[in-house]
Amino acid sequence: MSGALKDAIRVERPAKTLRELALDKVREAIVNGYFRPGDRLVERDLCAQLGVSRTVVREVLRHLESEGLVANLPNKGPIVAQLDIEEAKQIYEIRGALEGMAARLCAERRSPEIVAALEESLAGIRNSYRDNDMSAVLTNTSSFYHTLFTMVDRNVAWGVVNLLTVRINHLRSMTIKTERRSIEGPLQMSKIVDAIRRGDGEGAYQAAMDHVAAASAIAEAVLSAKKPAD
Repeated sequence: MSGALKDAIRVERPAKTLRELALDKVREAIVNGYFRPGDRLVERDLCAQLGVSRTVVREVLRHLESEGLVANLPNKGPIVAQLDIEEAKQIYEIRGALEGMAARLCAERRSPEIVAALEESLAGIRNSYRDNDMSAVLTNTSSFYHTLFTMVDRNVAWGVVNLLTVRINHLRSMTIKTERRSIEGPLQMSKIVDAIRRGDGEGAYQAAMDHVAAASAIAEAVLSAKKPAD
């Protein structure tokens, strides 16, 4: 059989499996607030909504439980996990330490390419806010930080951030919707870029820390407001 004929009948693997597609949909629904903290995730309902089998739904829920987005409660079953204030503080502490380091290194690199890539992501964030497209805000924000870490070869640090990405985006999905965040968030990020452009390592570090601290304060206020009274 000729090579051309073999290629003609080859079955191409889909870019994503049905399980991966279902996982993306449910994760996105949680992060974007379609399913809210404390909501029950009933297998039968998810099967109907997603158009997949119960086996796929169970695999998706197990995976999301490992990511911290789903909790499995005795006598109640899977629910959307409640965001914990103390856990959120720790996530922001890690973010601050790593993002501050990466911002400093970007400034010390004095690379026009880094500045251009960051400005492109920042423009995408502003445009997404203007269009009220919160999903695109999250995508462009992730792109900004991907540049911040990978263009100074801090791939291990980026890997650590990626392990927390789902939880970070869950928090971001709350903070980006708060009053004036569409103005203050990009303004704080532009200060990071400005310091990097100047080659000001300390200034970039402090701007990154200030941005994370502001996001942390907003998240803590939102979570405190959602916390049921004792």
